[in-house]
Amino acid sequence: MKRPSLIAVGVVLVAVAVPQVLAQAAWQKIPVPPLKAFHPQEPKRIELPDGMVIFLQEDHELPLIEGTARIRGGSREEPAGKTGMLDVYGESWRTGGTKAQSGDQLDDFLEVRAAKVETNNNADSTTIGLSCLKDDFDDVFKVFTEVLRAPEFREDKVDLARKENFDAISRRNDDAEGIAGREAFKLAYGADNPYTRQAEYATIAAVTRQDLLDWHRKYVHPNNMILGLVGDFDSAAMEAKLRKAFAAWPKGPAWQKPDLQFHPAKPGYYLIPKEDVNQSSIHMVGLGTRRDNPDYYAIEVFNEAFGGGFSSRLFRNIRTAQGLAYSVGGGVGTRFDHPGTVQLVMATKSGTTIEAVQALYAQIDDLGKNPISQDEIKTAKDAILNSFVFNFDSPDKVLRERMAYEFYGYPQDFLERYRVGIEKTGPADVARAASKYLHKDQLSVLVVGNTSEFDKPLSSLGAVTSVDISIPPPPAEKSEAPTAKSVGSNPEGKAVAARVVEAMGGFDKLQAVKSMRASLTESEGGTPTPLVVTILFPDRMHVDVQTPQGTLAIVVTPDAGFMSAEGQGSRGLPPEQSADTMAQLHHDPIYLAQHINDPAFTFHAGGTQKIGDVETTIVDIGGGVPWIRWYVDPKSGHVLREAYKSLGQSGPMDGETDLSDFRTVDGVTLPYLHQNRENGKDSGVAKYESVQLNPPLDPKLFEKPAASSKPAQ
Repeated sequence: MKRPSLIAVGVVLVAVAVPQVLAQAAWQKIPVPPLKAFHPQEPKRIELPDGMVIFLQEDHELPLIEGTARIRGGSREEPAGKTGMLDVYGESWRTGGTKAQSGDQLDDFLEVRAAKVETNNNADSTTIGLSCLKDDFDDVFKVFTEVLRAPEFREDKVDLARKENFDAISRRNDDAEGIAGREAFKLAYGADNPYTRQAEYATIAAVTRQDLLDWHRKYVHPNNMILGLVGDFDSAAMEAKLRKAFAAWPKGPAWQKPDLQFHPAKPGYYLIPKEDVNQSSIHMVGLGTRRDNPDYYAIEVFNEAFGGGFSSRLFRNIRTAQGLAYSVGGGVGTRFDHPGTVQLVMATKSGTTIEAVQALYAQIDDLGKNPISQDEIKTAKDAILNSFVFNFDSPDKVLRERMAYEFYGYPQDFLERYRVGIEKTGPADVARAASKYLHKDQLSVLVVGNTSEFDKPLSSLGAVTSVDISIPPPPAEKSEAPTAKSVGSNPEGKAVAARVVEAMGGFDKLQAVKSMRASLTESEGGTPTPLVVTILFPDRMHVDVQTPQGTLAIVVTPDAGFMSAEGQGSRGLPPEQSADTMAQLHHDPIYLAQHINDPAFTFHAGGTQKIGDVETTIVDIGGGVPWIRWYVDPKSGHVLREAYKSLGQSGPMDGETDLSDFRTVDGVTLPYLHQNRENGKDSGVAKYESVQLNPPLDPKLFEKPAASSKPAQ
C-alpha cells in the first residue's frame, strides 16, 4: 500500500483544525447575558387557629394533587435503648391501618384509584403524604386524615416492620462504602450522638406497639405540623376544605427542640479491615457548620471549586493528573439546624491507599500556597448558578423548599438570598472559608479496605485505632422451654434420649462417626437448589451451593466463618451468622446423640404433643448446646419434629422442622426429608439424596482460599 505523503497529511490536519479554531474563537465572542431575576411561583401560606401551618401551591398542568404533612420529632428524639423505633413507626404507621380499616384494606381502596397514602420518618421529623387524581381527592384525603389522626399500629404489621429492621441490621456490613459512610459519621459527630446511633437487634426487639401509640400521642398535633399541597385545585376552595377538616383538632404540647451534643473523635487514623474488596474507601472527617452561618455562601463556592465535580481541584489533580482515584470529592458540610460534617471522600485501589491519603493531604496543604483562583471561583459560581434554576423549576420543588424554611425557622426569602449570596462571593471570601473550616490536623481519617494489599501499613502515617463494626447477636428470647441452668436433665428425658440413640443405630455406632457428607436439594417454592454439606465433627462445616453463577462455598469453623465463590474471592460471615451456622451443626442428631452421656448436655422430658396420629414425647435439650426441642415417637424412637431458635432472612425467628422418610446408611438411621417452617409459616423443603459416613476429607476444605491477586478494575 502506498503511504500518504507528509504534505498530504498536513493538509488534512489543517483542513480539520482551522474550522475548529475559528468555531472556538467565534464561540468565545458570543456574549453571555446575565441571569434573569429569580421569581419563583410562591405558595400561599396559611396558619390555622390550632397552629397548623399550610402551604398551597396551585399547578394546573395535570389533574393531580399531591400533599405532605411534616411533623416535628424524629429518630434523634427516640430513646437510646429503643434506637430504630422510628423506623418501625414510619413503616407500620401506614401499613398498620386505622381503627376503621386494616392496612391491607387501605391498599385495596387506594390501588383501584391509582392513589397513594404513605408514611415515613427521618432524624428530625415524620411525614405522611398523599398522591391522587383531582377527582379522587375527597376520598383519598379522608384516608389521609384517618391515618394521620387515628392509626391503629396493628401488631402483625409492627412485627413485620421489626423483622424488616432485623434484616437490615444483618446486612449492614455487606458494602464497604456503606460501612465507611456510617462509621465516618460517627467519628464526626461522636458515637453517642443521636444522629449516629444505629439500631441493633436488642433495641428493635424492645420496641412495642404501645411505644408507637405513645409517640403518636406525644408528637402528632396540629401546632407541631406543616402541611403542603400542590396540584390542580383552587386555593380558596382548598383552604376552606382544610379549615373544616382540622378546625376541631385541639392543640397539643409545644414541641421542644432537643439539646444535642457533638463530640467528634480525636483526630487520627481509624481502620476497618475488609478482606473481600480490592479497593479502599477513605473518609477524612470533622465537624462542619450550619446554613445560617454568614460564611455559608463562601463555603458553597469553596466546596464546588475544591471538591464538587469534574472541574473541581480534587478531581483534576488526584483523579485526572495522578490517576489515584475512582472517585474523589467533598468539602465543608452544612445543615439547617445542626452542624454538617467536613468530609473528603475518596475511593482508590488497595495498592495506592497510603499514597491516596497523602495526595489528599497535599491538596489541603496546597490551599495555603495556591488559594482557589479567580478562574476556579468563576467556574464554580457558574456551575452553582446555572444549575440553581433546575433545582426549583417546578411548583412542587419550590413548595418543598418553602416548607423546609418554615420547618427550620429560616426566612422565607432564603431561596432568593442564596443566589445573591453566591453572586457576591469573591476570592477573599473563599480563602477565608477554606482557612477557617478545613484543617488537616483536625480531621479523623477512616480507611475501609483490604489491609494485606495496601502499599504501606496505615500505621506508617501514625497511630491507628481499629474500629469494631461487629453486630451484637440477638438477645436471648423468652421460651416456654426449660433451660439447662434451671432444670437440668431428668430421668425420663435421659430415657427418651437413649431410645432415640438406639433407634439411630446405637451409641457405639454413632460414636464411630467422625464425619459426614450429604447431597440434597432445598426448595422454597421455586427451582430446587442442589447442596453438598460436609461436616467434620465436632465443629467444622462446609456447604457447597450450586447457583446459576457457579458454586458458592460457605465454611464455618471455630476460628472463622466465610463464603467464597470461584473468581470472586471470599468474604467473612457476620459473627451472628457464623454462630447460627455452628448452632445448626450442633443440632445435628448425630452430634447430639454422641453427647447423650456428656454431663454438660441436658435432656429434660416434659409433656406430650400430637403430631399426625402420633402422641410424641417432648424433650428439651440444652446446656452444652443452644436450646433445641425434640418431639419423639415413643414407639419407634424417631424424632418427628425439631423446634429451635435461629436467624432467618429477616432476623431472629422460631424454627420448626418436621422429619420423615427415615433410611439406614452404614447402620445409622437418619431422616431424608426435612420440612421447615419459620415463625409458623412453611419456608422450604430439604430432600436428602445420599449420605456418606466417614468419607475421606481434604483438610483444605475448611481453609479460607488465598486472596486473589487480580488487580482492581
